[in-house]
Amino acid sequence: MTLLLTAGFVIFLDQLSKIAIRGFLSPGQSVNLIGSLRITLVANPGAAFGLLPNHQLVFLVITFVVVVFILSYYRRLKPHEHLVKLALGFELGGAVGNLIDRILFGQVTDFLDFRIWPVFNVADISIVIGLLLLAWTLYRTHNVEGEPETE
Repeated sequence: MTLLLTAGFVIFLDQLSKIAIRGFLSPGQSVNLIGSLRITLVANPGAAFGLLPNHQLVFLVITFVVVVFILSYYRRLKPHEHLVKLALGFELGGAVGNLIDRILFGQVTDFLDFRIWPVFNVADISIVIGLLLLAWTLYRTHNVEGEPETE
């Protein structure tokens, strides 16, 4: 249940934010928000940082494989592995959020712009949060030698 709730929440926020931004800005248009944060509407035909533009079929296949892997792995988790379930929910939500864009528009809508980093979106943030949670879980469950911690 954690997986679907987290993923559903992320997908909802991601798609709602992208709909709002596409409704208010034209491609390339930018607006100051707060401090160094700008909202800049960017169509990203590639992967992270715009890498491998116009390889949509590759990204679609990779995303479907990732989604199947997450769903399969989730089913094998033990009931007490809450943080891993949450992390996978963030991963799934981010993957599906960007997948929806690729299917509907052939590219991903990005809009969060700090001017020192490539423009990104809510789905991208979710994927990073999921990876950080997974890394934290690995760190917490294994010491330097790779042996499980004793508590």
